[in-house]
Amino acid sequence: MAEAVVELERLRRTFPSPEGEVVALVGLDLRVERGEMMAIMGPSGSGKSSLLNLLGCLDRPTAGHYRLDGLAVETLDDDALADVRNHRLGFVFQGFNLLPRTSALENVMLPMLYDRRHRFADPEARARAALERVGLGSRLHHAPNALSGGQQQRVAVARALVTEPALVLADEPTGNLDSRSTADVMSLFQELNDQGVTLLIVTHEDEVAGYCRRAITLRDGALVRDVAKTQRRAADDLARLDAAHHA
Repeated sequence: MAEAVVELERLRRTFPSPEGEVVALVGLDLRVERGEMMAIMGPSGSGKSSLLNLLGCLDRPTAGHYRLDGLAVETLDDDALADVRNHRLGFVFQGFNLLPRTSALENVMLPMLYDRRHRFADPEARARAALERVGLGSRLHHAPNALSGGQQQRVAVARALVTEPALVLADEPTGNLDSRSTADVMSLFQELNDQGVTLLIVTHEDEVAGYCRRAITLRDGALVRDVAKTQRRAADDLARLDAAHHA
């Protein structure tokens, strides 16, 4: 069996309310293997955000188990969770979340500057390499306002990759982009996945999910659909998307 990056077992998240307990996740079982590129879909209120917060170690489950890269996350204290977020996880957001008066290079260096264990001997060299990896080697010293939306998202992707995390989480990563930039960023994700990067992408867009080799759908906090494409089907979908964007 392939190595798992994410293992969820009966994962449950509830919230108190004046009207009684609100159930966000009913008891999720999910396994994501190393090197997968998976879309997380579902309508508003389906549990996507709750699941993303738990996967990103931004919240704790009410019950159940979460293992990230072999680590039992639910057993960790707050400091250990912060270390996991900094080192084992990479995040890409819809709004890019770049510091506006800071260069692309400095934005990508940030996760390493917050690393309390000082694991990275040359943060600047690593940040340069990450930006070159996403095709922005000539934009190292540009501020975000000097970059297009697609380029800003590439900077955010480089920042997510710079610590070589076990898992990259992308929350509606194309929500602020036009169709051409969407295709550009999703093609970049596909290239990174081909290189072995494990990606989970929260999206409500079928087009974005079409780039992924697997898609799950949540409804009312439950996993109701889990579809994995064959390699040939994924290639056919990508060819169709590419043809549509160049028509």
